[in-house]
Amino acid sequence: MMLADPSKKYRRMYQRVDLPDRQWPNNEITKAPIWMSTDLRDGNQAIFEPMDMEQKFKMFQMLVKIGFKHIEIGFPSASQIDFDFTRKLIEENHIPDDVYIEVLVQARDHLIQRTFESLAGAKRAIVHIYNSNAPTFRQKVLNVDVAGAKKLAVNAATKVKEYAAQYPETEWIFQYSPECFSATELDVAKDVCDAVTEIWEASPSNKVILNLPATVEVSTPNVYADQVEWMHRNIARRDGVIISVHCHNDRGCGIAASELAIMAGADRVEGCVFGNGERTGNVDVAAIALNMYTQGVAPNLDFSNINEIIATVEECTGLPVHPRHPYAGDLVFTAFSGSHQDAIKKGFEFQKNEEIWDMPYLPIDPKDLGRDYDAVIRVNSQSGKGGIAYLLEANYNVVLPRRIQIEFSQTVQKRTDEEGTEITAQEIWKLFKETYVDTKDTHYSTKNYRLYDNNGKQVVELEVEVNGETQQLRGEGNGPISAMLDALQLPIDVLSYEERGISSGANAKALALVELQVKGTGKSAFGAGIHDNIVTSSIEAIIACTNRLIDQGVLSTDQVIAAAV
Repeated sequence: MMLADPSKKYRRMYQRVDLPDRQWPNNEITKAPIWMSTDLRDGNQAIFEPMDMEQKFKMFQMLVKIGFKHIEIGFPSASQIDFDFTRKLIEENHIPDDVYIEVLVQARDHLIQRTFESLAGAKRAIVHIYNSNAPTFRQKVLNVDVAGAKKLAVNAATKVKEYAAQYPETEWIFQYSPECFSATELDVAKDVCDAVTEIWEASPSNKVILNLPATVEVSTPNVYADQVEWMHRNIARRDGVIISVHCHNDRGCGIAASELAIMAGADRVEGCVFGNGERTGNVDVAAIALNMYTQGVAPNLDFSNINEIIATVEECTGLPVHPRHPYAGDLVFTAFSGSHQDAIKKGFEFQKNEEIWDMPYLPIDPKDLGRDYDAVIRVNSQSGKGGIAYLLEANYNVVLPRRIQIEFSQTVQKRTDEEGTEITAQEIWKLFKETYVDTKDTHYSTKNYRLYDNNGKQVVELEVEVNGETQQLRGEGNGPISAMLDALQLPIDVLSYEERGISSGANAKALALVELQVKGTGKSAFGAGIHDNIVTSSIEAIIACTNRLIDQGVLSTDQVIAAAV
């Protein structure tokens, strides 16, 4: 089955905008808009089970804490729980003095009356009325012509003004939305909006909100930006109007449309914290705000504890935040790819505190959102040495030399290929010890040793078990390592040796890493030792490496026994 011929079934649902001197492409977002959360209204009506009073209150408190100053709390004329919730916030004095609660109401007289009853006693409130002027709605839903649609808006605006006068104790802001603005002829939208702002006497001292919603996203974001800029430049009483945008995400472009709309003159953005809403959702406010933040612009919203916000939203809505959700998802700061991991590891080596954040693959510092770096790099079959090395360094303070990184990454790759799953930092550390440390007890096994100075030479005396037989060994050299090799009397040389502390305090441990090569073969292996005494860890590393060479067939057990004897 193939898709139907689109040319026979679909048509463009928006009006082309004649704006050859458009300004928005050259503009930048330099300050935050006014934010309006519609989580408790548009977001709430889009979930399987609408929030109860307790959940709505918890969500409201979270929105206030984030920093929203305009919060749409519901549709009290259509829902008893929304009416009761509005009364609860007002009567129990839960609304901060600098926060406007907003309620939505259709352009119908009896619903407007009920709405004002719900708001009685509020200090500050926004009454939001709407009706559609788009051709599809005029013809198929409302059964009115352009004049009829305008009359609905004018009548509602008049009623809102009359009812508001009965509650002079409240500081009112009126808001009008020409629903489906993006699919409405611009001259029609302008005419209706101008009529409403005239009734409401919009002025610099009496601001009115005109919300220009992409109720259904019908165009590319640049077209929507053109529409917003056209209204910004042509509506009457512009200095008394706050232009607001409310973008849905039907084409997956809600964030881009909102950002371009700000560049085109919008003063306010409506949306839900993580983009919940009808169909594909409202615009994602957190994403827009944090996009601004990464460009050095203060968003005036606080997402510094994003995990707490996620938990509240998920609890109240019953909807999970997607693991790849911008900024908020569990995996958005996680690199599995080997090349990504290597770049991030190297980036951390350069990134200094208090410097401009400039990291490969990480557009924002996870710590700014209350996240740590533990999940930045995770390892699966797609990962490489850089990710493995990073996890060991970040979690265990183990810095691996490049050559052992390459070798050990192959061991990890084999494990992840076999199991087909992610491997954790704890599992990587366990595998590292199994591979490089625990081999100290296979062929050679150190029982005890004594190290002392003899005329400027370091002498080591060891009791070792070789293939089940206990042997006494003695060697001397310029230091513990050379003394140990002298005691073993095996054809091996030290190619590299490193030591470092991997913990601190009373439980401090020392890690020794050694690479030994069998003379005349070019074959080498790594070994590691971990002990609270650095000399002991060095001896154990050499023994572990020797045993690995035996396991690899580079040293024979005959050589080992002969050396011990």
